[in-house]
Amino acid sequence: MSSALDMINELEDIGANPSRSTLKEMKVTGKKAVGCFPIYTPDEIVYAAGLLPIGMWGGQTIGKLSSHYLQSFCCSTMKANTEQALMGKYDFLSAVIIPTFCDTLKCIAENWKISSPQLNIIPMVYPQNRKIKVGKEFMREEFIRVKKALEKVAGEEITEKALEESVEIYDDYRKTMQEFVELVQHYPTMLNAERRHLIIKASYFMDKKIYTTKMKELIKAIKELPEEKSRKKKIIITGLISEPTELLEIFTDNDMFIVADDLAHESRQFRTIAPKKGDALNRMVERIALQDGCAFLHDEAKSRGQMLIDMRNKYKADAVVVCQLKFCDPEEFDYPIIKKELEAAKIPTLYVEIEQQMDSLEQLRTRIQSFAEMLA
Repeated sequence: MSSALDMINELEDIGANPSRSTLKEMKVTGKKAVGCFPIYTPDEIVYAAGLLPIGMWGGQTIGKLSSHYLQSFCCSTMKANTEQALMGKYDFLSAVIIPTFCDTLKCIAENWKISSPQLNIIPMVYPQNRKIKVGKEFMREEFIRVKKALEKVAGEEITEKALEESVEIYDDYRKTMQEFVELVQHYPTMLNAERRHLIIKASYFMDKKIYTTKMKELIKAIKELPEEKSRKKKIIITGLISEPTELLEIFTDNDMFIVADDLAHESRQFRTIAPKKGDALNRMVERIALQDGCAFLHDEAKSRGQMLIDMRNKYKADAVVVCQLKFCDPEEFDYPIIKKELEAAKIPTLYVEIEQQMDSLEQLRTRIQSFAEMLA
């Protein structure tokens, strides 16, 4: 028991302290760090260059500097990233990759060139029509352009062998994480909502090979323990992100645990494996082409609602919680469709609007508590 808890505590600490954890990992590995913005970035190319991909998913930083470059109706994640950049907290990064999945990201990719000229900005575009031939060709060309930019950062060529090894490392990571999230349902107390989140979040600040090794050890240690018997309510959580962490503590306080998630910050990062088809870049292209049910990638079939229904049936979940990051337009556009489909399936649903820098969570606490009582 202590072995598993020790590993959990270590990963929790890494996830809860991004800056400290990143600097430590840079020292341990001897690698330069490259910042990777939401939602998806070609981390495999960064890793193949001998660099350390670091997730940049905002935080609880509050300030006024970002208002000089972003409108008040931009999401809190982008405000936090911009605020921290203007404070010089990202100056240790050798480059920052910014994909343009939404209007705010498009602005940031250009604004940062002026506001933070000390940072090496690498903008990139993922095609929305990513399943058709020309879309895949465009995506491959974007990956090649990013690869050339990263070669300048690394000071050496990224070989095909290095790319192939990197793709395999990332697929191993994704398979390991799929195994971990499946395990959570059997340990609702040990792997409560906030612990589950921080363990997954730790992956953004560690070398993926090292992180995957630690996760395999953790999974093995947990499996040696007896499964927990629990009457806690099972919930599926969907959205961009489920922060601040205090929000997750409210679920735990009300005897609810996350049996599965559809979060861009969490399971969407590893739920699709690169097919064994073509070279390394082609495998990366095909993986993104197969990624469905995400508000940031065009999905003509609008499959996300049915996917949530299928998840609910698979895990026998009691409810779905929609974590709507305030001013996140792509997620807001999806919600009416999801709501209609979940209501038709008679699945209890709670919609909560969140920001990473919330002054008070008491209104959310009251709503979640009331929702828990309705499920009882």
